Amino acid sequence: MTILTVNRKEFEKKIGKVTKEIEEKITNMGTPIEEVTSTEVSVEVFPNRPDLLSLQNFALAVNQFNGKSDLAKFNIQKPEKDYLVKVEKSVKNVRPHTVCAIVKNLKFDNEKIKEIIDLQEKLHNSIGRNRKKVAIGIYPLEKIKLPITFSAKEPGDINFLPLDSPDRKEMNGKQILKNHPTGKEYAHLLENSEVFPIFTDADGKILSMPPIINSEETGRITEKTKDIFIECSGHNLHYLNKCLNIIILTLSEMGGKIYSMDIKDPSGNLVTPDMTFSEMPFEIKNLEKTLGIELTEKQTRNFLAKMGIGYDNRKGKSIALIPSYRADVLHWIDLAEDIAIAYGYENFEPEIPEISTIGGEDPHGKNKRIISEILAGLGLLETSSFHLVLKKDVKKMHFDYKEFIDIEDSKTDRDTLRIDLLTNLLQIFSENSNASYPQKIFEMGRVFALDSSKETETGIKETERLAIALANEEVNFTELKQILDYLFKMLNKEYSIEDVEDNNYINGRSGKIIVDKKTIGLIGEIAPRVLKNWKIKMPVVALEIDLGFLSN
Repeated sequence: MTILTVNRKEFEKKIGKVTKEIEEKITNMGTPIEEVTSTEVSVEVFPNRPDLLSLQNFALAVNQFNGKSDLAKFNIQKPEKDYLVKVEKSVKNVRPHTVCAIVKNLKFDNEKIKEIIDLQEKLHNSIGRNRKKVAIGIYPLEKIKLPITFSAKEPGDINFLPLDSPDRKEMNGKQILKNHPTGKEYAHLLENSEVFPIFTDADGKILSMPPIINSEETGRITEKTKDIFIECSGHNLHYLNKCLNIIILTLSEMGGKIYSMDIKDPSGNLVTPDMTFSEMPFEIKNLEKTLGIELTEKQTRNFLAKMGIGYDNRKGKSIALIPSYRADVLHWIDLAEDIAIAYGYENFEPEIPEISTIGGEDPHGKNKRIISEILAGLGLLETSSFHLVLKKDVKKMHFDYKEFIDIEDSKTDRDTLRIDLLTNLLQIFSENSNASYPQKIFEMGRVFALDSSKETETGIKETERLAIALANEEVNFTELKQILDYLFKMLNKEYSIEDVEDNNYINGRSGKIIVDKKTIGLIGEIAPRVLKNWKIKMPVVALEIDLGFLSN
């Protein structure tokens, strides 16, 4: 959750006087009031609404909620001569994508500059995941000669004066990471890269080294700045576009004139920003069933309009028009949430069910709770990881696996369902190599596989599993087997282990776990090949079992 603090005087110029009634409406629209003083208004903005993280955008949303503003519309000018960014192949392995825009006729003062910088940092820390997913650069256009080039060079070949340099000296890429305060803070984002990304103008001047720092010469906007160049760089075009569009919304509300830019990319050319509405078909009856209220088409249109979303009826089919800056509307159920907010949670009438039931703990859930308590009592830490993973991470262990279940139109770089839990546990070890040892973790959750028997409607078989992994300098098979012995004793179950050969484990130090003459999983010391792929420097012993045996 992020706290947005805005200048009360400027806020009231846009929405009117902040009264107790307005405070209540602001809270009802899903942004609870944190504090109101004579000079400032502070509200809580939830992570799903990064588009509200500026005074201008928030004021627009408040006015829409109160019926004072229509849907946001944008007049984007076509690219002029040299409004071009050339993306070179050299960036593909370090920071492969960028989206850009030019905004003119801005009237900056100290307050507006602070607002833009605050929005930039809030987007970095939220949707940008501390600059890992998205890094944003804003530059005075008068100090830049177009077109722009986005490329990557070896750190020693990158030399410029970074913004707010303590000693006002030029540095190369490595020196910035080592000596500059911002460089040291974000050094981990580039420390394993052989080349660093840079933006340069037509004269070869370096604009910035994303995601670290801008150039002092070309990367500082002032009250004299009228026209700016904006770039967002990162790994996922979806998030880059959303970030750029949120900034464009703010600058448009400030009175800026927006120009698009041509992005010449080896993987496909783009024109950005794209501020057109996306379309989402839905059925009003589904909203009624979900919310427990009756809705006419007119009411649906009005409620969506209060949340800044458009509505169209095409041949009897309902279409929601989603603003380009909204990052949270991915499914019609998200429309139901917005309509619930617009309708007012205080207006929902609770109903007592007409049936009488006796509550009880789900047996499967009870078994999982017992296992969790047993393992926690042995000093293990429970983890919870994503169901979606990267193919390249799966292949670090299962190098010959091919039957991936891909996600169509994934909104993140994670685009396939996980086939096991152990891959995720090894990733956790890899990302926490600097933490103290021993590291002892476990996870219970679903894994997915293609259903060759075709017994399931979806063609996908879901299995509930338990995985345990221990990492330490002296960890071995015996230590994990002792944990498994205790676990089965507490569950009042019996098991046996038989030798097995598996490429993921060390031969002679692994086995298959058998319950009631059925193999339910494997246990063993992880093979050096796998540890090397994950850059794990400590020995690891692990097991993964199917929890279906608990229902027998």
